Amino acid sequence: MSTQNATSAPESKGGVVLMTIAILIALCGVFAFALLAEQPMTVRGAILGGSLVIAVVLGWLSAPGKQFVAYCKASYEELRRVVWPTRKETVNTTGIVCAFVVVIAFFLFLVDKLVEFLLYDVLMTLL
Repeated sequence: MSTQNATSAPESKGGVVLMTIAILIALCGVFAFALLAEQPMTVRGAILGGSLVIAVVLGWLSAPGKQFVAYCKASYEELRRVVWPTRKETVNTTGIVCAFVVVIAFFLFLVDKLVEFLLYDVLMTLL
């Protein structure tokens, strides 16, 4: 187990360094886009787009980027296995929820009126 940690530590440092460089390149592109306001929009857009493409490629090649891509693939496969409810099931469930909301609202209305009656009509007449 200690050999696994020893081999994965340099990879994770390299991945963090690569991801940091990718973020810095993206930020430099954004700052260059903002600072070169007097240049034509095509030049500014090319600088911004190029820096973002380079940042995405570097991020994708890093260890955290590869883990993220693997996570996205696994999430997509899991999403494909989901059994979605039919329209009838959805309408029935929505109707039950709406009915429950109405019943609870009516119950809270009755409790509110009871507390109001007890506080203002009963208690205030006693004082």
